[in-house]
Amino acid sequence: MQSATVTPTDHQLPQTLEPRNPGMALDLDWVRRAQANTSAIERRAKTLPGRRSVKKDYQAAWMLKAITCIDLTTLSGDDTEGRVRRLCAKARQPVSADILAKLGMPNLTTGAVCVYHDMVPTAVHALAGTGIPVAAVSTGFPAGLSPFHLRVAEIGESVTAGAEEIDIVITRRHVLQGNWQALYDEMKAFREACGNAHVKAILATGELGTLRNVARASLVCMMAGADFIKTSTGKESVNATLPVSLVMIRAIRDYYDRTGFRVGYKPAGGISKAKDAVTYLALMKDELGDRWLQPDLFRFGASSLLGDLERQLDHHVGGAYSASYRHALA
Repeated sequence: MQSATVTPTDHQLPQTLEPRNPGMALDLDWVRRAQANTSAIERRAKTLPGRRSVKKDYQAAWMLKAITCIDLTTLSGDDTEGRVRRLCAKARQPVSADILAKLGMPNLTTGAVCVYHDMVPTAVHALAGTGIPVAAVSTGFPAGLSPFHLRVAEIGESVTAGAEEIDIVITRRHVLQGNWQALYDEMKAFREACGNAHVKAILATGELGTLRNVARASLVCMMAGADFIKTSTGKESVNATLPVSLVMIRAIRDYYDRTGFRVGYKPAGGISKAKDAVTYLALMKDELGDRWLQPDLFRFGASSLLGDLERQLDHHVGGAYSASYRHALA
């Protein structure tokens, strides 16, 4: 039987320190020039799942890469400290030690753990010494409609509690009304409130109406200093999709070409299968290159994805599929 040990590939390169996006002055001419050819984007997106076919050790390498890019998330009204501690334990050891040993990958963690503000201290304590950052959803998540001063204060509270990453939600009406100055000012205030914590701007793309709005909102948030742009809260009826991802990724590429600063991307909601994760990674490689395959520039917002990735890796090393309950998240 062929060895299951994964050979290091170009998408397992170590991270390098990336300068943060400082933002820039709002360029309304650039924003208004941004367009989106919906039919062409949808045609391109339809080709993506079938274009890349990786097998055996190469497939396992891509799945291991996907695990390192997961923001392991629990955002439920019935979250408890015990559930968060179990989730953090899974983040520290996302795949069975036996499976990792057979793959030659003994040290593997997820990219971060994402929780509500109240659970930040629990997660910080559970992850102490691991290097795994805690991300907190903030600014009136998921609707983002609480008073502005409370949204800014919520960011400060989460940073004080130890969150190293803050996932904020924008005010959707600014986009729907084309009020780009208001969106820029809001995002800039959120970035300043985050201080040294990295900020991910959630666009809630399923509620923005058009792909053109997605493109323009992406540019404005990056101009205001977003470290990441993120598709969704996971609570909308439509979350991450390949057409939306293509629009946002190309906005990131345009911003990098113009400014020289790399901004990260986070698809969230609806990505639960290993094959979908590989498709998104292939899209990032095609459109932005290998540098964007590192967890400081790419994350999955997911809770159930890890279970399927572990099950597929178990099949890779053992030759048979195990029951899904053997790979429970927490």
